[in-house]
Amino acid sequence: MFDSQFTPNQQSVVTIMDSHKAAKAVKPKRNMSLGLVSLLFLAPALVFYIAFELWPIIQTIWYSFYEWNGIDASTFIGVENYITVFTDPDLYGSILHSFYLIIFFSIIPIVLGLIIAVLIKDMKSKVGRSFAQVCLFLPRVIPGAAAGVAWTWMLADKGTANQLLRAVGLGDFAHVWLGDQSTSLNAVGVIGFWLQLGFCVVLLLSGIGGIDQSLYEAASLDGAGWWRQLFSITLPGLRGQIGVCLTMTIISALASFDVVYMSTQGGPGTSTMVPGVQVYRLAFTQQSVGLASALAVTLMILVLLVVGPLQRLVNGKEQ
Repeated sequence: MFDSQFTPNQQSVVTIMDSHKAAKAVKPKRNMSLGLVSLLFLAPALVFYIAFELWPIIQTIWYSFYEWNGIDASTFIGVENYITVFTDPDLYGSILHSFYLIIFFSIIPIVLGLIIAVLIKDMKSKVGRSFAQVCLFLPRVIPGAAAGVAWTWMLADKGTANQLLRAVGLGDFAHVWLGDQSTSLNAVGVIGFWLQLGFCVVLLLSGIGGIDQSLYEAASLDGAGWWRQLFSITLPGLRGQIGVCLTMTIISALASFDVVYMSTQGGPGTSTMVPGVQVYRLAFTQQSVGLASALAVTLMILVLLVVGPLQRLVNGKEQ
């Protein structure tokens, strides 16, 4: 009855409007169904994450407020474990050692890795570039525990390092590098540097490949030298990659365990003790689960305090 009041063109407009209304009514239902499907796909991973990641963290935080040997009944002691962490020289000393290792695990590999990556980029031979990348990245493939054992042999009194020194007439500098408190922490740092350098080089090299090469050509025409191009083009273009390198290597330094445990086990004395090894000793050797949990929570907070602002700084500059 009402359709006869409209011309054919008007009827088509009304039909289109009705179809749009119907589509809008269906769209929320479609979005809801897609959301449910997404949740179903995420559910298995979410269950594993809660069971094996989130719940252990919650339990560790809970145990940190108790005195517990892992077997008998626990006793609530409040923040006493945290006070011990920051007043016991052995415990807070291990935290200071891990921060010192950042120099070897993070700063030196990134600085040297950047220079090596730029030099590899300028190589004419593709085979040479590929060979250099493989050789540099190879240590990253080796497990940290295996690297710790291998370097323990090389840095021993009759190891490869001292044999090379004696062969070139520098026998007076031969040393038990991991067995002396004055050199052991630096020696562990060298192992960490060896493990992290290849990762930094390959990541930075991939970032350099994404920089517009016309920028380098224009800079060369303007008379910019190698160092000028490095600071004006390469570094700004690698901000994201440098942020990833800093994040990964700093976490490796602060949470180091396998390299230290397999090479020195925190010794001699406590000269190379780091929080990871200290947590292991407290929990499984001294049965001080509460104190070990407090140290682990402290380490987690320190990692977040270091990495969090770093990520915000890098992301903010990129935006």
